[in-house]
Amino acid sequence: MDKIKVGIIGCGHLGKMHLKNIKEIEKERKDVELIGIYDIDTEKSKMIALENKTKYFFALDGMLEEINTAIIVSPTSTHFDIALKTISRNIHTFVEKPVTDSPENAYLLRADRDSHNVIVQVGHIERFNPALLSVEKYNIKPLFVESHRLAQFNPRGTDVSVIQDLMIHDIDIILSLVKSRVKQIDANGVAIMTNKFDIANARIQFDNGCVANITASRISQKKMRKMRIFQNDAYISIDFSENKSEVFKLDESNKSGKVIGNIEKNGKKLNITYSNPKSPKLNAMKYEQNSFFDCIKNGTTPVVSLEDGIQALEVATEIIEKIEENRITV
Repeated sequence: MDKIKVGIIGCGHLGKMHLKNIKEIEKERKDVELIGIYDIDTEKSKMIALENKTKYFFALDGMLEEINTAIIVSPTSTHFDIALKTISRNIHTFVEKPVTDSPENAYLLRADRDSHNVIVQVGHIERFNPALLSVEKYNIKPLFVESHRLAQFNPRGTDVSVIQDLMIHDIDIILSLVKSRVKQIDANGVAIMTNKFDIANARIQFDNGCVANITASRISQKKMRKMRIFQNDAYISIDFSENKSEVFKLDESNKSGKVIGNIEKNGKKLNITYSNPKSPKLNAMKYEQNSFFDCIKNGTTPVVSLEDGIQALEVATEIIEKIEENRITV
């Protein structure tokens, strides 16, 4: 492939962010070319295209004839139908999270992907968050994880529950870190502002003994995106909003950080060290897009593969089912 010819499908808030970043990437990479944008709202699509000096398409099929790479940023309910079209036409596909509105549809996408030579990446952008990237060098083996993802109410994204909208970010990250099968899920949630669950808590137990306690809300007064990881030799705190992380670690040497104390454990004298890993200065979405384009050029597996997107959706769906079971009706 000489050129990665990109079309953006969906021109809402997130679509415009993708557009802005891809226009920058187009200037920086000779192998990427933005072909244009499409949105079901023709007038909006036309206006955004004119503002950004790119082509607008009145019909999706017209765009698909001119591109070899699609960025799907439309409402979740449309992901399956659009991705099925792009994959079946051998178009490399980036689809925002959640990958589809149901695991069953995601399985169909996977089957179609397997019969076509295309790269499919799911837009779990927090995997590219600088704070998370800053702790990659540590040997993370969680025994207990606690995460809070709280946001102020915004009508955008309310076509799905807070589990699919916000919690799924942390589900995906935790699955990538724990690397174990889910054994049991308990969950509760409440629908307040919408007909979907707006606040939820889930407790996930894994086969390897790890437990994750996840809370998500889109009706909070203050924003919060934090994860705390506890393991045998360390406590790791990640603040996704502030792009900061902290690591408290037990260490026989003085190499893992500043010594702030010591302790005796199993007959060994260990230092308690503290470090504040430096987060790389980067645009997470732009980094995510470049990673996708690199996979297309090199034929490699994306950081967030279709399989990753399916696993996160499966867990999110089970959480919703558990909440439904525990729902209190008045």
